Amino acid sequence: MDTFELVRAILIVAAAYVIGGIPWSIIVARLTGRTDPRTIGSGRTGGANAMRAMGPRLALLSGILDLLKGTAAVLLARWLGAGVEVEVFAGLAAIVGHSRSPFLGFGGGRGVAPAFGGLLAFSPAIAAIIIPLFIVVIAVTRYSSLGSLTASAAAGVLLAGATAALGWSPWLYVYAVGGTALVWLFHRDNIQRLLAGTERKIGTPAEGGSTAGRPA
Repeated sequence: MDTFELVRAILIVAAAYVIGGIPWSIIVARLTGRTDPRTIGSGRTGGANAMRAMGPRLALLSGILDLLKGTAAVLLARWLGAGVEVEVFAGLAAIVGHSRSPFLGFGGGRGVAPAFGGLLAFSPAIAAIIIPLFIVVIAVTRYSSLGSLTASAAAGVLLAGATAALGWSPWLYVYAVGGTALVWLFHRDNIQRLLAGTERKIGTPAEGGSTAGRPA
C-alpha cells in the first residue's frame, strides 16, 4: 500500500466512524417531539431503548437508519475502490462510532444495527438468515440483548464459514470476528445482568417514563 492508498484508507475509516456516530434515534425523537432515548431505561440510543421511548414504528425507522450507517460505511470504501480490507475496517469503524459517538460524548448504542448493516453489504444471504433467528430468540425469551448476542455470534460463524467454503477474501474473517467481538463488548453489562437474572425484558416499564404507548 503506497502513501496515497494509506491516506485514503485512513480518511475512509475516519469518515465511517463519523457516519457510525450519527445518533439517528435522537434525531428522530427530536424531529417528532418524542422522548430522548437517553433519558430512560439503559440510557442507550439503540433499538430497544428507542422502542421504549418512541414506540415501535419510530424505533423501526431509527433502527433502519442506524443499519444503513454500517452499509454506507462499507459501500463508501467499495465505491472508492479501496479494497476489501478497507471495507472491513470501515464497517468496524461504523460499529465503534455508533457505540462511542463523537456527537454524544462517546456514548451511544450497542452496535447491533450498524454491524448488521455491514454484514448486509458483505453477504445479503447471511443477513437474511440472521433476521428470523434474531426475531425468534427475542419472541421466545423477550430479551432484546439475548437476541442481539445470539444473532451476532451466528452471523460471525456463518460469515467465517462462508469465507472458508467459498474462497472469499480472508479479510472477511476480520469482520466476522471483529464485528461479533465489538457487539459482545458493548453488551458486557447486559451479559452480566443476563447471568444474574436481572436483565430487563421487552415490555417491562422503563425507568424515567416512556412515550411508547403513544401513537407513532
